[in-house]
Amino acid sequence: MPKKNECIAMLLAGGQGSRLGVLTNNIAKPAVPYGGKYRIIDFPLSNCVNSGIYTVGILTQYQPLELNDYIGNGHPWDLDRAQGGVHILSPYQQIKGTQWYKGTANAIYQNINFIERYSPEYVAILSGDHIYKMDYSKMLQYHKDKDAACTIAMLEVPWEEASRFGLMFVDEDGAITDFEEKPKNPRSNKASMGVYMFTWEKLRRYLIEDEKREDSSNDFGKDVIPYMHKAGEKMYAFPFSGYWKDVGTIDSLWEANLDLLNPKANIDLSDSSWKIYGRSPVTSPQYVSNDAVLQNSIVAEGCTIEGSIEYSILFSNVNVEKGAVVEYSIVMPGTTIKSGAVVQYAIVAENAVIGRDALIGENPQKTGDIKEWGVTVVGNGVKVGDKARVKAKSMISDDVKEGDAV
Repeated sequence: MPKKNECIAMLLAGGQGSRLGVLTNNIAKPAVPYGGKYRIIDFPLSNCVNSGIYTVGILTQYQPLELNDYIGNGHPWDLDRAQGGVHILSPYQQIKGTQWYKGTANAIYQNINFIERYSPEYVAILSGDHIYKMDYSKMLQYHKDKDAACTIAMLEVPWEEASRFGLMFVDEDGAITDFEEKPKNPRSNKASMGVYMFTWEKLRRYLIEDEKREDSSNDFGKDVIPYMHKAGEKMYAFPFSGYWKDVGTIDSLWEANLDLLNPKANIDLSDSSWKIYGRSPVTSPQYVSNDAVLQNSIVAEGCTIEGSIEYSILFSNVNVEKGAVVEYSIVMPGTTIKSGAVVQYAIVAENAVIGRDALIGENPQKTGDIKEWGVTVVGNGVKVGDKARVKAKSMISDDVKEGDAV
């Protein structure tokens, strides 16, 4: 039998990621590359290890294969352990077939037996699509000090963005007095980060009750947490003030990557006291030619750079030929950008080929109608022909022929 754990973590990584479009056609959202050498899921996993939580269940569902391969036995995160460690938890195969996870709460409900194996006092519920560094042990201590049933990590957001979030009202002691779910006219700017700490005895009971309710959508934010609050359980907000980004959309993923190049964004991945671990590919050193131009960018190992790179992030084994230009873009592993091509304000997925003199994306300052502008996305393995044009806000999953405009 596994040893008793004071706290274990359950990491929700099964969402379809439909708002990321072609980037998640073949991979789960938490497996999407980030920052030149990471995957999104590296952040909550690293937070767990840095916080002293060494038993982690990863709940997968949509396109899990690459994510499963990436996690492997958990060694890069020091989670390859005889007691605890990392576990991939897919929906159970039952007698009548697979019961898909119906919502975030149902996903945890289906894994009650897994949690019970470790007899935890507390369970942290985490999302697999957030970029942040956070000490969950401090949140756990806060939760214990307050004798709470549920503690929710809270971030004060700009008022103009508050309507995008689930919001909380908090008294002077930190107790949550009320909730608002993405209101049109927000009365609070205290946003839920989707990071929860529960006393397991309480959570277990409410998960079972939630499953019995036919009108429930089996979701933490919509069902379980409001129901606990209505029942009078002690619920507290844990204040967080560091960098945090939900990278569930194309714009937020693009912004979160480029934030690494902005010193004002306050996200430092070189901090050895809170290391972000990942499964880095073994590859050759980067090559930057004498004629290349490289300004305020991150270029991973294995890249060959002969063109011009400005304010961009290039993952491993990207090849930028002479005369090619990459600006304000994210270029994922194995992509080739041929001579004369221009890639700007774009995300180019893995193993794509951008042909000679092709134009991908558009500078927002040069667009006619700013409302029509957006980040351009080229899908995994897509080949864009020579002299082709892919306009702003396009999202392409099929090859583009030579000279075509899409």
